[in-house]
Amino acid sequence: MTMHATLEGLGVDVAKEWLDIFNGCVVVRIDNTAKAIRAYLKSLPSDMPIAVEATNSYHEEFVHLALATGHTIYLVDACKVARYREAVGVRIKTDGADAQLLLRYLNAEIAHLRPYQLPPKAVKRMMTLLRARAKLTHSKAALKLSLAGIGEIAQTRNALFARFDHAIAVIDKKLVECVKQSGYIDDYNRCLTINGVGPLNAAALVAFYHRGEFSKADSFVSFMGLDVRVKESGRYRGKRKLTKKGNPEIRRLLFNAARVGARTEQWKPYYDALRERGLTTTAAAVAVSRKIAKLAFALMRDQTEYQPRMA
Repeated sequence: MTMHATLEGLGVDVAKEWLDIFNGCVVVRIDNTAKAIRAYLKSLPSDMPIAVEATNSYHEEFVHLALATGHTIYLVDACKVARYREAVGVRIKTDGADAQLLLRYLNAEIAHLRPYQLPPKAVKRMMTLLRARAKLTHSKAALKLSLAGIGEIAQTRNALFARFDHAIAVIDKKLVECVKQSGYIDDYNRCLTINGVGPLNAAALVAFYHRGEFSKADSFVSFMGLDVRVKESGRYRGKRKLTKKGNPEIRRLLFNAARVGARTEQWKPYYDALRERGLTTTAAAVAVSRKIAKLAFALMRDQTEYQPRMA
């Protein structure tokens, strides 16, 4: 990728084992280890703007160490990078090219980007537990499909699933303990008053609310990837789709809450009205999940108790 202007800062493409870093002149590759990252950061001038590809967890070591040494981090999700690549007509897709693209994006959009801040320790712990629970849940579901109908291992299979259930139950207990120890118990209880929201959904809502600083409910919804992308041009009206930014687990949990809530007095009229307008059951449930997220945001922001009313 050819650069036609001097770019300031760094672009960092992240992989499990290494990092590709572009400084405006060359791409260097370093190991994705604390030792290698510390050594590289020592060679940098102070307070550099750095665009880092957001991954599931592989970016965390670099981000933590870079923030600790006084640099400004901008996390950029992979979908946004892909759309930017298409918009500027870049056809090369390699780790090094992505690092260059990240720096190019940073310089073009920095005025509209928000610097990343580390979450509180309690929130980070809750996020880790939620991520671990999601992996266990998905692994159990996949194994159920793979091992179904194999009678010869029924006893072993059932014992395995029992261990999965035990591990999930332990995580659920730890989540509630973490909420109590963090001082978020009042917000947790507020979320529990929303129809459809159970202990796990409430813990997730609390963790995501305290993860960032949100000026309004729409920002909270967008952070979870529940906002809708609209494509319109002239007479063309494209299909509306979720942006699906951020963590997919919170969307799954809110969707489950919406499916339960849609059968309650609070949400059923709204859900039924959406179905009458022609929305599918999935689309209607997603709309309810957005309502739940916005209500939870309002309760936690205003520190108020929920007053039940029709949606």
